[in-house]
Amino acid sequence: MAVSLHSPPRIHEPSLSCATKLYSGLKFQSASPLIAAKPNATAEFYGKVNKSLQCRNHKPVRAQIKMMPIGTPRVPYRTPGEGTWQWVDLWNALYRERVIFIGQNIDEEFSNQILATMLYLDSVDDSKRLYFYINGPGGDLTPSLSIYDTMQSLKCPVGTHCVGYAYNLAGFLLAAGEK
Repeated sequence: MAVSLHSPPRIHEPSLSCATKLYSGLKFQSASPLIAAKPNATAEFYGKVNKSLQCRNHKPVRAQIKMMPIGTPRVPYRTPGEGTWQWVDLWNALYRERVIFIGQNIDEEFSNQILATMLYLDSVDDSKRLYFYINGPGGDLTPSLSIYDTMQSLKCPVGTHCVGYAYNLAGFLLAAGEK
């Protein structure tokens, strides 16, 4: 039997009726290019995992995968006065802790939401610090400057933290707050 030196060794592929995964980061290793390739330990492990997950009774594995529901994640939150736990959406929990997250381009609509939140939190309790977490590309000039003006006019102190990147006017807002 003739073996071509330029063709890679053929690997047994499972049937397409079952869900299969391709591990593109795994490579075959051998001591010599002329010796048949043997998978490394990581490839053997993932091969065993993939084999154990293959279909039973000719039903695809994909049908058994449970997905997380789409929507805003809900987190447990302890009510300060009562001490009881309740499930609230993530953004509501952050607002209750006086945290505002800027993670997108600042446009007119997003700026109005941020302004309303800032003004509301300042009216509720102006002695507690307001926290800005910034991870965004900046945005339009007028909406960003309206956020800056509101930050300067609030009675409560405003702390800013960069949690990724703050380009353009997001960096300006980052510098406008206290550390």
